[in-house]
Amino acid sequence: MLRRRTSSATATPADEPETAVADQGTKLAGKGRPTPKRSEVERARRQPYTAPPKNRKEAAAQDREHRRAEQKRRMDAMREGKEWALPAKDRGPVRALARDYIDSRKFVVSEYILFGVFALILLVFLLGRAKNSAILLYIEIGILAVIAIESLYHGSRVISLAKRRFPGESTRGVVWYIAKRSLRLRGSRIPPTRVGRGEEF
Repeated sequence: MLRRRTSSATATPADEPETAVADQGTKLAGKGRPTPKRSEVERARRQPYTAPPKNRKEAAAQDREHRRAEQKRRMDAMREGKEWALPAKDRGPVRALARDYIDSRKFVVSEYILFGVFALILLVFLLGRAKNSAILLYIEIGILAVIAIESLYHGSRVISLAKRRFPGESTRGVVWYIAKRSLRLRGSRIPPTRVGRGEEF
């Protein structure tokens, strides 16, 4: 009895380091890569299974399909106004403020200036460029002046608001950004409008 108990008691501590080393080796081997996030695991689980390509042609087709799907996902997110999907020129609180400001205006002359451009083209065909070049030139200068004056006015208002709401944020390029957005009709603006005309923001 005493011999068995002594031998078993002495054998147990000797075996423990080997077990610990084995467990440690297993843990080290299992940590060869970072643990994936739960959202990534869920996203991968929801994605349909696709068989691996058999040749180079199928691989290229799958790559095109993946790029097309990713581009569509990004465009949909951009239309929803999600920050991560926006281009660098549209990111930041100041640019969002500029978009909301110009979209909330009840009447923006630059938004309808395109009709003036179409009228100018019509005048070119009706009157002739050679005979009435001075008149057409004055009309072109007038259109550009309207766009510049309105953009400067709205830009100064946005810069003043941005300095109060977001002190320390850069307002560089806001006037040009507003000018480009105001030239587009509301339905064609990207990122899309998220405030109505006359709505407070």
